[in-house]
Amino acid sequence: MAKIIFEDNGEEYELPDGSPIQEACEQAGVPFACTEGVCGTCVVEVVEGMENLSDFNQAEADFLGELDMERLACQCQIKCGRVKLKF
Repeated sequence: MAKIIFEDNGEEYELPDGSPIQEACEQAGVPFACTEGVCGTCVVEVVEGMENLSDFNQAEADFLGELDMERLACQCQIKCGRVKLKF
């Protein structure tokens, strides 16, 4: 099981390895709009564990430009391990 921790509110969610992070992010309070990677409403900052998330996809590259510590929560899956996010 993988774990997402939200720095903003301290909430933690366990997810099966390879799961999308969108539902856990919604429950923690991350806002969503299009859920297709074009609006950017769900941008989160990865504080720890970027290596435990899926690779950046084209929608993220198109919206975020330089790929650094931000991800679109609607586009990510957690591979394994622990990830700490900030929104």
